[in-house]
Amino acid sequence: MFQKLIGWLESVTQPCLYVKFLGAECPGCGTQRAFIELLKGNILESIAIFPALLPGILLILLLVIHLIFKLKHGALYIKILFICNALIMVLNYIYKLLTP
Repeated sequence: MFQKLIGWLESVTQPCLYVKFLGAECPGCGTQRAFIELLKGNILESIAIFPALLPGILLILLLVIHLIFKLKHGALYIKILFICNALIMVLNYIYKLLTP
């Protein structure tokens, strides 16, 4: 059943409109492919495609946990993780632009 889900996700992935119209990758390019690779268990491949995916998932999980359990310093951790995730995305975007 899990393989069917992965096959379905691979069949419904959408092309990036940014790439289609501007010819360059956007800061979020690779998120779908990285998520599918993560579901397949290819963690290193997922990180290579889009390094901000795992911190992004961690950020969402921390946000949900903080909303449910009201962690003492949860808001601070969320802010720090958000800044780190944004920094990873920006650095990855710059790297993609500078390498052919």
